Amino acid sequence: MSKLSTRLSQFKASSPLSFRLLAYILLFSSLFTLFASAIQVYTDFRKDITLVDERMSVIETSYASSLSRSLWALDQKLLQVQMEGILSLPDIVHLRLKIFPDSEVVMGEVPRDTSTMTRTFILNHEGDELYKLGELTITASLADIYQDLRRKVLVIITTQFFKTFFISVLIIWIFQYFVTRHLSAMASYARQFSLRNLQEPLELDRPDTDVNRRDELSQVVDAFNQMRERLNDDIRRQEEDASEIRKLSMAIEQSPSSVLICDRHWHIEFANHKFSQLTGFPLKEIRGKHPGMLTSDTFSHRENQQLWQNIRLQVQRVGVWQGEINSARRSGERFWEQVIVTPIKDEKGNPTHFLILGEDISIRKRYEQQLLRQANYDILTGLPNRMLALDRLKLALAQARREETLVGVMFLDLDNFKHINDTMGHEAGDNLLIEASRRISSCLRGTSTVARLGGDEFLVILPGLREPISTEQVADRILQTFAPPFHLNGQEVFVSTSIGIAIYPTDSDNSGNLLQHADAAMYQAKNKGKSAYERFAPEMKEVSHERLQIESRLRRALELDEFELYFQPIVETASGRLIGAEALIRWNSPTMGLVMPDKFIPLAEETGLIIPIGEWVIQQACAAASQWQESTGLNLSIAVNVSPRQFRDPGFVNVVQRAVNEQHLDPTLLELEITERLILDNTIETADILRRLDTMGVRLSVDDFGTGYSALSYLKSYPFDTLKVDKSFVRDVIIEEGDAALVKAIINMAHSLGLQVIAEGVEEEAQTHFLKAQGCDYAQGYFYSRPASGADFVEWIRTNHRAHV
Repeated sequence: MSKLSTRLSQFKASSPLSFRLLAYILLFSSLFTLFASAIQVYTDFRKDITLVDERMSVIETSYASSLSRSLWALDQKLLQVQMEGILSLPDIVHLRLKIFPDSEVVMGEVPRDTSTMTRTFILNHEGDELYKLGELTITASLADIYQDLRRKVLVIITTQFFKTFFISVLIIWIFQYFVTRHLSAMASYARQFSLRNLQEPLELDRPDTDVNRRDELSQVVDAFNQMRERLNDDIRRQEEDASEIRKLSMAIEQSPSSVLICDRHWHIEFANHKFSQLTGFPLKEIRGKHPGMLTSDTFSHRENQQLWQNIRLQVQRVGVWQGEINSARRSGERFWEQVIVTPIKDEKGNPTHFLILGEDISIRKRYEQQLLRQANYDILTGLPNRMLALDRLKLALAQARREETLVGVMFLDLDNFKHINDTMGHEAGDNLLIEASRRISSCLRGTSTVARLGGDEFLVILPGLREPISTEQVADRILQTFAPPFHLNGQEVFVSTSIGIAIYPTDSDNSGNLLQHADAAMYQAKNKGKSAYERFAPEMKEVSHERLQIESRLRRALELDEFELYFQPIVETASGRLIGAEALIRWNSPTMGLVMPDKFIPLAEETGLIIPIGEWVIQQACAAASQWQESTGLNLSIAVNVSPRQFRDPGFVNVVQRAVNEQHLDPTLLELEITERLILDNTIETADILRRLDTMGVRLSVDDFGTGYSALSYLKSYPFDTLKVDKSFVRDVIIEEGDAALVKAIINMAHSLGLQVIAEGVEEEAQTHFLKAQGCDYAQGYFYSRPASGADFVEWIRTNHRAHV
């Protein structure tokens, strides 16, 4: 058996085609034989089954009447003889006679694990009436039938297998002798075929007869030999052209310019080494592609398709195209190249190919773009600068005139940017500007422009608008993008923006006026609470003009001695005793009259004038406290509000020290009021300034507590002495339970931290009773006195009747 398996393996390896043919013949012959044999065996089987069924039908027809008579006559012996006769019939192995009503006779046994057939019929007696005497069940065994079936299957399969096998072997031998061995000879010749043995023809080992010369094998041999002769001719011609082609190829391959050769359909056929070095594309990767479709960028595909369409048309009309193309390297990097495209023509003057010469000019273009960008773009954010923005605004206005559309101009200014810049440093401020520019840009469509005008000011140009409300929708989106915090130096910082909107031609048809109007609207948005937008209205021109006047006159107000301090008393809540006053600055302008702080203090913050003004306030407040001490004999404290920008001035602590020393004032009588916003900076600089002031003996107070973020941990960390409850909470303590509970909680919290509490904005007597009941230490407000000038305040001290109510 092992020898047969070995020979089959050798036969399969040496003649795979013959082996497969043998396998297919055996397979399909066997399948056909099995199918035919199965039909024959099944037919015989069904005949045998039918004979058994017919035999049982004969028993029913032959024995039914005699069995019925025996049962009716109760002839038990005859009944048994009849049943034994039935049981002796072929294939019948079991009888069961059920005698009505409750008797039964059983003869024979039902074989196990063997298929059987059963038949049941009723035994009746017909007289005057029909009587059912019993029921006979006959069981026939099919064992002999199945045994005969297996024998037939075995014999048929064995005889058919050997017959099929020997016929298949004979067919294979004939096929191998007349076909396969010649195919093997052809394969051997083809494997050894090369340029070195082109002179050796293909010949087969068989008789040279007319029949053989006309068959298929002879045709294949002739085809081989004809191919060999044609190849000889081609090689001779190739050798003649090789020298010329090699020379031209070397010239192109070693060219300092990139070279592409395309067929007449602009499909790349050749690329020299310089092209691959310049672009990173090997020839095998780009062969067959269009030179303008080498990148996978969909947008570039569309642009290049249009460009190369124009190149193709000009080459057809003029015969040459020359220009600059922004191409892409394999890595996706873009570069500029100078390109010349010319056709390669045949003898008749028809273009057969196209020659594309390229030279990398990226360095030159980079210098050009860098100069252009420096002239038109902001270096920090990459946005258009003022000059480019004005150009685009003029173009947008010209287009709007032609198309009768609207142009929206939005002037944006970041709220509290100077605070961030002063607190966290210029690097954090730069990062904030970069992120702000990204957020603004994300809210605009492709035709819009966002530019940085300088500092924290941005300009947005919205061309092609149909309705003015579109500008407000964009402004809403911008405000929403500023809602999430900015992450600067590992801290979360919330920065909003104020937006002013002017629309062409509703507000003006001049670009300069539109910018002025948008600027005026922006300041109106800031005045309304920031993080908002405002549309320009004519009355805003007056506000803007007034602001310019205030800024101009504010710069000279200090040297012209136009500032004046007003004082509002601070009393002890329990006793009504005067303990000090808060210094409030007023600007008494000869042209504008008395200007309140809310009009000029924010402007002073922006311009930096708050530093000299704040220094003047501290000097005058300390001088006033010293004068009160001399004139009244009372050691009254003086409270001064400190601007965040003034607080961070490097010379602030020295200013306080100098004012106290020059006026010979006890430092404990000076109280500096600092806003919650400044406390939340939590910088080393803030902590150091507060520590130095505390060491000096100056009292520190948290102003307007509850209106900001109210971070209680900072009250514990910093050396504060007093906490001032904002007047917005004190105003409604009598009528609003929530405000009353909040003021009570603030007082209890401050006392638990060892802080004294001052309630601002006390205007009614009932409020004083509430504050006294809650243990509030001090109070100030209109109930005691409105802010008064220095002379009026001294007079109030002498006639201090209201304070003792």
